[in-house]
Amino acid sequence: MTDYRNVPLTFPREFLIGSATASYQVEGAAHEDGRTPSIWDTFSHTPGRVWNGDTGDVACDHYHRLEEDLDLMARLGLEAYRFSISWSRVLPGAGSAVNPAGIDFYSRLVDGLRARGIRPIATLYHWDLPQELEDAGGWPHRDTAYRFAEYAARTVEHLGDRVDTWSTLNEPWCTAYLGYGSGAHAPGRTNGADALAAVHHLNLAHGLAVPEIRREATNDPDLSVTLNFHVPRGEEEAGSRVDALANRAFTGPMLRGRYDDDLQEITRGVTDWSFVRDGDLEQIRQDIDVLGVNYYSTVTVRSWDGTGEKVTNDGHKNVGGSPWPGLDDVEFLEQEGPYTDMGWNIAPDGLEELLLSLKEQFPEQPLMITENGAAFADTVTETEEGPRVHDAERTDYLARHFGAAKRAMDQGVDLRGYLVWSLLDNFEWGYGYSKRFGIVRVDYATGERTVKDSARWVADAIAAKNG
Repeated sequence: MTDYRNVPLTFPREFLIGSATASYQVEGAAHEDGRTPSIWDTFSHTPGRVWNGDTGDVACDHYHRLEEDLDLMARLGLEAYRFSISWSRVLPGAGSAVNPAGIDFYSRLVDGLRARGIRPIATLYHWDLPQELEDAGGWPHRDTAYRFAEYAARTVEHLGDRVDTWSTLNEPWCTAYLGYGSGAHAPGRTNGADALAAVHHLNLAHGLAVPEIRREATNDPDLSVTLNFHVPRGEEEAGSRVDALANRAFTGPMLRGRYDDDLQEITRGVTDWSFVRDGDLEQIRQDIDVLGVNYYSTVTVRSWDGTGEKVTNDGHKNVGGSPWPGLDDVEFLEQEGPYTDMGWNIAPDGLEELLLSLKEQFPEQPLMITENGAAFADTVTETEEGPRVHDAERTDYLARHFGAAKRAMDQGVDLRGYLVWSLLDNFEWGYGYSKRFGIVRVDYATGERTVKDSARWVADAIAAKNG
């Protein structure tokens, strides 16, 4: 087995190394300056939905600590910062009028990044749909895709001269299957047919938004979408079914202009796909400059014969329905460790395998790792120089996954960068503040930031690349 820690990390100078966050997870200021509720405000304030009743009302208070956090990124030498924009902050009430205070926050963020030599990578949607649009039907409703395109156009109209990369969606798998299938994520619905309708309308939203972004942007940015890819292992036939529902449900229409036959066959008992209209697939298929790749772990699967208790340990917090509509005959098995604090297996070889697979499927498509990182229970050590976090497990995790990425590049993968998740400890969705992914620790009582050893490792990797 490859020891990825021994791979020389000799990345080219143009290879971007940075970090990432998401609006609801870090910003706070949930009720300030005109922002209106998103589905995650509603969900987190619903008893029993989030661990310990945690909410994103304050989160990391990034909204009020913007300059401090920008200076922190500069001290680490980050070359790129991926953030998401709160739809409800920019267009309160899911209306059409841009909120001056909301767009000003993101304008100051972008200007602050550029002033510090950090490339802004903006994600338009990271799961925080305005509550008004959920009340009108949410992502299973076709109109939401058109409203998203309008939101994209208005946002890029104001920021489209300074953002280097625009990503339309983050992990639509989670939005559709966890939000509308299992109920583990906002809005907490548990209906397989709704989940599949949401898949299509998220794809359509991407296809409608890309031309709007190109039309409004004036600095010729890169266009992107960010997908969380599943790397199935175990039985080949079961793995192919997982691949169809998890991966090809998005790459098929976005990159090839089609839904594969096996996807429609798998889900025939759940939906008839009548929500796909003439012209949709042509609209969804848009040229993008870079495909965002989020990777954390693998899944191990086998066919289930319907007897005995079905194993469903797919690594996600599934609380009501199934996040896998149509996969009633597939089991998700316990995987070999070691594990992160999320219970996810640590498998850097899965990242190498994924990148090589994407190269084979889409040989002309540049890639970027837009999320990779690990949650561990950190310990703060008081020293003469101040508090320190010696997060050896996270540092090792990053070293091994960076090694896997470099091995893939050495085999011809066109990989443009690597963004570590996450810059800050933050609100980890249904897990509240119980899981820490940050390379910078946040004391949630005081807001104090403490640079962890993993952040120093990232800073050293950047310095060595450019040295």
